[in-house]
Amino acid sequence: MRRLCARTLARPLVLAAAATAIPLGSAAPAAADSIVVGGFPVEVSDSPWTVALSSRDRFGGTRAGQFCGGVAVGRTTVLTAAHCLGEEVLGSPPEQVDDLRVIAGRTDLLSDRGQEIPIRSVWVNPAHDNRSNAGDFAVLTLSEALPADSVIGMAAEGDPAYAPDTDALVYGWGDTSGAGDYANGLHAARVRVLPDASCERAYPGNDDGRYLPETMLCAGQEAGGRDACQGDSGGPLVGRGRLIGLVSWGSGCGRPGSPGVYTRVSSVLRTLGWDGAAAKQRGGV
Repeated sequence: MRRLCARTLARPLVLAAAATAIPLGSAAPAAADSIVVGGFPVEVSDSPWTVALSSRDRFGGTRAGQFCGGVAVGRTTVLTAAHCLGEEVLGSPPEQVDDLRVIAGRTDLLSDRGQEIPIRSVWVNPAHDNRSNAGDFAVLTLSEALPADSVIGMAAEGDPAYAPDTDALVYGWGDTSGAGDYANGLHAARVRVLPDASCERAYPGNDDGRYLPETMLCAGQEAGGRDACQGDSGGPLVGRGRLIGLVSWGSGCGRPGSPGVYTRVSSVLRTLGWDGAAAKQRGGV
């Protein structure tokens, strides 16, 4: 039986077992939290809105405490996966993790470049379902503002970036092979948005999880090989220059017939009542 994993790193870099999304080391459907299987190295300057979630107290200093990804949608606002902030991953509620940080502007986790910004507040979607992983998103408010050019716009409902066959990029510092080979540098992988019907066939609600098109999006390659993986959870999926998904879950990493599943950003906007098109211009949300 294949296990569904959320794509986060469990404490420390160990994935727990469960039938829901597994954030960087937690239990859940196989989420895209690895460092991007089948990907290539990129500079954070090419995607300055890609950030890392960090806690050295929980995950050690080997990779600057990185355990999940995130994406800046406002100068003080970061979206990530809800499962990244669960007690299964952090060991305690997020407000009790004193050194919870967002690392921005850093390609190599071992360098001292960029900023490590404390998180002022955490809002986890109360409708997040641990079993189906529906509603898998959370909002982090930073204690310091990011540069204005570190923010990406979000694709609202009906945006052509959600159309099947759209080319997209997924970013992260997660597992690059599906075998626990975590990279220190940021990676990206080229994938394409897949039709909802394909995703429903891949995840009909059996042991491999259930795909819900109202709140989820899936992307990958029919033949497999390119995908997010453990450690990538909460990171961005970008199509046509706009944020369309957050790494959430999947069955394995890069397997044929098992595409990565992402939280659909239009459903996030709808839930929060945000205007995605104006978010970047506002400099925050």
